[in-house]
Amino acid sequence: MPAKDDSLTIGEVAARSGHATSAIRFYEAERLIVASRTRAGHRTYARHVLRRLAFIRSAQRVGLTLEEIRELLAVLPAERSPTKAQWGSLSNAMRRRLDATMAELEQLRDTLTSCIGCGCLSLRTCPLSNPGDAAGRRGAGARYWLGDDPADVMAEAAARGVGP
Repeated sequence: MPAKDDSLTIGEVAARSGHATSAIRFYEAERLIVASRTRAGHRTYARHVLRRLAFIRSAQRVGLTLEEIRELLAVLPAERSPTKAQWGSLSNAMRRRLDATMAELEQLRDTLTSCIGCGCLSLRTCPLSNPGDAAGRRGAGARYWLGDDPADVMAEAAARGVGP
């Protein structure tokens, strides 16, 4: 249990972190943060919980799932402030995840225009990037997004006599 002068009530944590008290209780239930209880049963939190909550908010803003956040926070001690090395470990893991997300976003940005730029708005009938629904023959999902090469899809369509 944190020292009295180092502990915060749930209301104080909410005010300092900008999270609703319900969110703080949820994160506690999900074991992302740890609370102690007073003799009267009230929750108290060590000040280092504010850092964890700030990380949770930042991670959510960039689209990380609760499970991903849990995995990243697992490298930090829940009961005390992390060391610089522990934050560095979390930072490196977060950097790898953010780099992957940024690559996906760049791919989406760079291919989105070609996907809807012509105005037909139909991947099933698009004569330029998916003649005869050639991409759909390769399986479910966004085939180009999943890594299928549009040139290969076009070649398969041409071999079947479908295309522009």
